[in-house]
Amino acid sequence: MRSASTRTVRGIALLAGTAAAALVLAGCSGGGGSTGSAITIGTTDKVTVLDPAGSYDNGSFAVMNQVFPFLMNTPYGSPDVEPDIAEKAEFTSPTEYTVTLKPGLKFANGHDLTSSDVKFSFDRQLAIADPNGPSSLLYNLDSVAAPDDTTVVFTLKTENDQVFPQILSSPAGPIVDEEVFAADKVTSDKEIVDGKAFAGQYEITSYDFNNLIAYKAYSGYKGVLGAPKTDVVNVKYYADASNLKLDIQEGNIDVAFRSLSATDISDLSTNDKVKVVNGPGGEIRYIVFNFDTQPYGAKTPEADPAKALAVRKAVADVVDRQEIATQVYKDTYTPLYSYVPQGLTGATESLKPLYGDGNGGADVEKAKADLTAAGVTVPVKLSLQYNTDHYGPGSSDEYALIKDQLDSSGLFTVDLQSTEYVQYSKDRVADAYPAYQLGWFPDYSDADNYLTPFFLNPTGTESFLQSHYQNPAVDSLVLEQGVTTDPAARTALIEKIQDTVAGDLPTIPLLQGAQVAVTGTTVTGTSETLDASFKFRYAALAKG
Repeated sequence: MRSASTRTVRGIALLAGTAAAALVLAGCSGGGGSTGSAITIGTTDKVTVLDPAGSYDNGSFAVMNQVFPFLMNTPYGSPDVEPDIAEKAEFTSPTEYTVTLKPGLKFANGHDLTSSDVKFSFDRQLAIADPNGPSSLLYNLDSVAAPDDTTVVFTLKTENDQVFPQILSSPAGPIVDEEVFAADKVTSDKEIVDGKAFAGQYEITSYDFNNLIAYKAYSGYKGVLGAPKTDVVNVKYYADASNLKLDIQEGNIDVAFRSLSATDISDLSTNDKVKVVNGPGGEIRYIVFNFDTQPYGAKTPEADPAKALAVRKAVADVVDRQEIATQVYKDTYTPLYSYVPQGLTGATESLKPLYGDGNGGADVEKAKADLTAAGVTVPVKLSLQYNTDHYGPGSSDEYALIKDQLDSSGLFTVDLQSTEYVQYSKDRVADAYPAYQLGWFPDYSDADNYLTPFFLNPTGTESFLQSHYQNPAVDSLVLEQGVTTDPAARTALIEKIQDTVAGDLPTIPLLQGAQVAVTGTTVTGTSETLDASFKFRYAALAKG
């Protein structure tokens, strides 16, 4: 495991230099968090559900990070996972990972937190396997045993898993109360909040879905992150980024985290009442194709795999990433030409020589040739869906520009639609969108996290994308890299995966870059919120 940790440290350090995340800090003058022990945070992000088995999105995980305990976690200022509520965690055989819990753990409701709750948490992830959940991350987990109250034994399907400890810190890893949560279905937000089923740094004291969440520090947390710097945190959810910006300027909030436009960030950076903090960014943005419902998809009347691939290739030929990065995001994002972002070990630019002009630019004639060779009649009608409340206000301009690029080529007629994110997350896994926007906020700083959740699709299963993409060769490579201990050999496999997937184009990577947030000049601890595995943690903040 030491070699994996070395790769992680190097990867995150490089990534910090290539894609900075901006945290804007705004003065607070009496609204929201006006006392030294309270902070008010504003965001345009959305929660889908609080149950870790039912959501795999940044907005929901931002809440889970505060209120649920993990076996492994990333301390502030470190990219490496360490035991959290665990006393120790280690491989006791090539296929057994044994965790010893700290004694005397309890949930905020007074229930004991034991190995039985840990086993229950992972068993229900696999049993529920919600299409919007993170269970795909547990692909190598065979079984969980709880031989006594403080011992948990994870039995893995294959030996020498290089990422399993990091997966325990991911959205698949929150530990839940088996006396509150259902074993076979997603538990409602109300049941979770009413049941006080929390044992992280905070507990939720008031919950108004996607309007306001009130937190208070949980004194029973015994994890690696320590006691919060701030006793009370209130998180206010905004439907419109312009209102979020206004409250920053008027000092009504201390921290604004996701999402302001690049123009707003630039404007606020000139305001002497705010400050901008940079940290590493691992976000990527991409277009997903549904292999069943895209033009010529498997369940369309004109189903034809060769034509469907030609359509995907033509989109990749026409899209101009640099134009999007510059015009929409003022180069706070950079073009992305593969599935693993630059800066992480194993990252390539596999798409660059294959599509467009071979150097990252667009090439309409090449797109036309691809379509003609496959016998595709143009213009191709393409339904394209995007979202603004989860991926930020820039998404409207981003996808308007993509539509313009595709329409202007004369090869496509794009029907562009937007949907509110809570509904969007349901529709995309119900095959409602032939092609659609997604972004990715990494769970851990390893190339595996940009490959396994997306492209590991053994027969009869679906990845997080739920795109119906299947390639057994890719499945084998993804599984192999996860258990390869030699760093050079593992890097070669990660590169080969990207090259192979680039030929299939289940997604088209577009951009890599920053998350955006905003807080007060009196707020301290802000740099810590952006560097540990790209996680933004309210508990690192304090009013100074």
